Amino acid sequence: MGRAQETFGKKEVRSKKEKKRKEKAAKKLAKKEKETSGDLEDMMMYVDENGMFSTTPPDPTKKTVIKAEDIEINTPKKEDLEDVDPTRRGIVTFFNDSKGFGFIRDTETRESVFVHVNNLVDEIKENNVVTFETEMGQKGPVAVNVKLSK
Repeated sequence: MGRAQETFGKKEVRSKKEKKRKEKAAKKLAKKEKETSGDLEDMMMYVDENGMFSTTPPDPTKKTVIKAEDIEINTPKKEDLEDVDPTRRGIVTFFNDSKGFGFIRDTETRESVFVHVNNLVDEIKENNVVTFETEMGQKGPVAVNVKLSK
């Protein structure tokens, strides 16, 4: 009695709901059939000699023995760090006088380093060769003590 009064829109909504319900049941059944036993062996992953994950155990003939004494975990000594000259050379690739910032391309590493007008010793323009030191800023390396190169 209630279905005789249904409009086309109501029938369409009902058929869509029915279709979704059947799809969900089919997915659930497929997932249940696909499930494995849940054994530990089924869940094991191995790492091969190249560091890649694999489901098969690695070849024992490729095994290398590493002595625990040979493993070094340390930081460089302070005297090793002091040998590096903190002064860098670079070329000003961009500088905006009105906004007070720019970028310097390091001649050795070819990296672009941010520079702010507050960190300048001499006035700079684009394509000037400068010397500078780097410090870590909030968003990365920042050039400080920027001077025109002589």
